[in-house]
This record gives sequence, C-alpha cells and structure tokens, in this order.
Amino acid sequence: MSDAKTVLILGDQLSRNLATLRDLNPAQDRVVMAEVAAEASYVPHNRHKIALIFSAMRHFRDALRADGLAVTYFEYSEGLASLGEALDLARKRSSITQVDCCEPGEYRVQEHLNAWARQSACTINWVEDDRYLCSINAFKAWASGRKQLRMEHFYRQMRRQHGLLLDASGGPEGDKWNYDQENRAGWRGKDSIPQRPDIPQDAITKAVFAEVETAFPDNPGDLSQFNFAVTAGGATAQLDFFIDHCLPLFGRYQDAMAEESPWLYHSLISMYLNIGLLDPLDICQRAEKAWREDKCELSAAEGFIRQILGWREYVRGIYWMNMPGYDKLNELAAHEPLPQWFWTAETDMQCLHKALQQSLDLGYAHHIQRLMVIGNFALLAGLNVQEVCDWYLAVYVDAFEWVELPNTLGMALHADGGLMASKPYAASGKYIKRQGDHCNSCRYKPDKVTGNDACPYNSLYWRFIARHQQQFESNPRMRLTLTNWQRKSADQQRAILDWADASHQRLLRD
Repeated sequence: MSDAKTVLILGDQLSRNLATLRDLNPAQDRVVMAEVAAEASYVPHNRHKIALIFSAMRHFRDALRADGLAVTYFEYSEGLASLGEALDLARKRSSITQVDCCEPGEYRVQEHLNAWARQSACTINWVEDDRYLCSINAFKAWASGRKQLRMEHFYRQMRRQHGLLLDASGGPEGDKWNYDQENRAGWRGKDSIPQRPDIPQDAITKAVFAEVETAFPDNPGDLSQFNFAVTAGGATAQLDFFIDHCLPLFGRYQDAMAEESPWLYHSLISMYLNIGLLDPLDICQRAEKAWREDKCELSAAEGFIRQILGWREYVRGIYWMNMPGYDKLNELAAHEPLPQWFWTAETDMQCLHKALQQSLDLGYAHHIQRLMVIGNFALLAGLNVQEVCDWYLAVYVDAFEWVELPNTLGMALHADGGLMASKPYAASGKYIKRQGDHCNSCRYKPDKVTGNDACPYNSLYWRFIARHQQQFESNPRMRLTLTNWQRKSADQQRAILDWADASHQRLLRD
C-alpha cells in the first residue's frame, strides 16, 4: 500500500482522460473531490455556474465510482472552507504523504495548494494538464524573443501542429488562414434561429438547485432558466446539436446581436470545455469533418476552430506567462467605480441592458456582447479594472481566471498596454447598430453625438480618444482615429467633451 496514490480532482477537471486519472489502481488508489466555500465564494458567482459545477462534479464522482475507483467526496453542505481543509480531512482517513493534481487553471488555486503543502509537510505533485493543446512551457517557448505576441501567428503554428484545415501541401485550406472578414454580418432577422433543445434535469441536479438557492440567495442567476448538460454525454449531445443546426450560419453571424435571441448560432459549449466535459481537439476535428462533408462553409469551420485552437490556447498562455502581476496592470489608469446597475441591468441603453440582463440571468453572453458592448462601455467610461474583471469572473458560467482575465483586462480594457491587442477595442454606437437591431428599440440615436437622444457611446468614444491621445500617438493603428479627432474644430471638440463629461457623470451616478 506504500505506493498508493491520492489524486485531487478540481471542479474544472472533470475529464475521464485527465492525466492524473490514467493508470490508477482501484484496489489502492483514491480520488479526492470537494465543493468548498473558498472556490464558490471568492466572487459572487452566477448561480448557473455554481449549480453546473456542483452537479457536474457529483455526476463525475458517480461515474468514477462506477468504474471502481474510491472517491472521497465533500459536498458543500459539509461546510469546508478550502481545498486544503478537504485534503486535511482526507489525510485523517488514510495516510497521505503526496497528492497528485493536474496543474490548475488559476494561479490563485496553485498558490493556495502550494501553501497548504508547505504547512502540512505533504508534497503536491503537479502534473501537466495535457487536455490543453499547447503546454505552458510550449507557449513560453513560442513567445520567447518575439516583440509582439499576436494570436494570428500562434494560431497558424497550432493549425500546422495539430493538422487542422490543411491541404495536401500542408498549407491552409482555401489558401487563407483566416476568414474573419467573411464572418461579420449584422443581424437583420432574415434567417431562422434554431430552437435550443430543453435539457432534462435529474434528481442530483434538482438537489443542487435547492442547495444553491439556499446558500447563495443574493447571487445573480435565474435557475428556473437553467439549461446546461452536466455530464460528458450530455455535453457531447449539445455539441452535436451545434454542429448539425448552428455551425452552417455560425460564421456569418458570430459577431451579430439580436433582440429576439441571446444565442443565435453560437455553440454554447465553452462552459463544458472549460470544466472538462468536452475535449478541445475532438471539437475542432468534428468542425473540420462537418466542412469536409459539405455541411458548412469553410469560413464557419475556420472561425469556430480559431476560437478554440487559437484564441483559447493563446489566452491561457498569456495568463500563465504573466502571472503573478498581470491582474494588477492598469495602463490607462481606469479607476471609476463600477456602476451599481451592472448588477441590475437597469440602464436605458438597450444594447447594454440586453447584454447585462442575459449575463446576470443566464450566465451567458457571446464574445461581441462581452467585448464590444459591456467591455467597450467599461473601457470608454474608465471603469476600475479590478472591479470590471471581478464582475466578468462572477457573472459568466464559463469564466475562470485564466481565460477571463486576459480577455477582460487585456482585450476589453487594454489595461496591459497592448500586450494582447495591438489597439484598444473602442467603438462608437455606429458599430453596435451595424451588428444588430438593438438600436431600433433604444431611445438613443446611434448617429447623434450630443443631445438628449444621442447614443452615449458616441461622445464617450471621443472623450476616450481625447484623454489618451498622447498614449495612442505612437500606435499606427490609431493614427486615422486621432486624425479624425484632431480635424474637428476647437468648438466641436469642446461641445463633444462637455456633453461626454455630463453623460459620464450621469451614467456612473445612475
């Protein structure tokens, strides 16, 4: 029994192919899993997220036991404060001198478990989590010596490495690596949106609902609208639905926004992918197969694969290459307090109201809503970087710091000074009008800059440019925008800035 293993499985590692679960001996090895307060409460997580993870963990526990593995499991009602406390209780039940654990997604968790190991004189054996398609060391090697860490360059290498969407010569199918220009259609209500199937909830999930409602009464999330799978089989069925019914128009409308649907043609699988219920390479290969069988356009398959093989792996690499410290960056000195209405969605800007409301109620918003509606407002208004990042981490079902922080701090808020994005993702109301139909039911006009019916994004956009023009003068991608601002007369500039300042004060006070 001296060679017996103890394996700690975290709540985002629910994969039977996890490296630490391979070659376990059911006769002597043990798995430890725990629902603990520290993980459920470090931000006010959306109840959809807590319910999904707790239910998926319990289903995974039962699947491991059905495979003959011994699992020590602590439910939330047992009142454990931390993963370290769970391991202490597990050690009391059997002699443990080493715990094997796949490297966690979040730096915070790694630091906590390392501190526990030092205090308890127990060894943590960190095992590479090879569910990801690019290891942390491989990303650092790719980044070494590069002046700019652009995702596009990384993505092409990943395509070659994993043999996805390549022709017989090893080049990109269609002679282009990226079809993003073909995937920017706005929503005009001309296509039918697939009806998402209802996912039945079993006794385990219903019990979790009751516990979450009781333990987290003030957290966002309307569990009456919960419609997530909680097993690998259920997640695969949702992926199949996306491939069959949504992928054909996914590319065309991936940047679109619609009043009538929060989903449109998006995959709704990121939450399953991020907790281990789906495998990223398998997902990409299924999308490629759909294109090769003429079930979708190349632009749709490529755009979808790029989000997983390219962007997801890229942001994880950025996170681990720059932690600790990345979470403290604030290049544009953004310190305005987060408005209370971010937690209520009570704003008369229709696009922002819709994006906030579905984020709070459902734990979901697609990337344009997160980046170009909510993130864009936060950027233009100069909202406190840490508060915005904590809000994103709290409200979204798929949010873990390794993926949320670079996307929010780096991409949306440009707080890393351009490490990720070569220019700020700032836009006026005209962009939002182009991508959807929210403006049709909004009291503000996207073509007006000042006046009571002017879209607030417009004056705030120019205010943002004026406030940071010295920082942007050396950025060639900002040259045209700066020129357009500088061409305005002094009277025009003052009128815009005065209106923007008044709007800024009103919006942040409301």
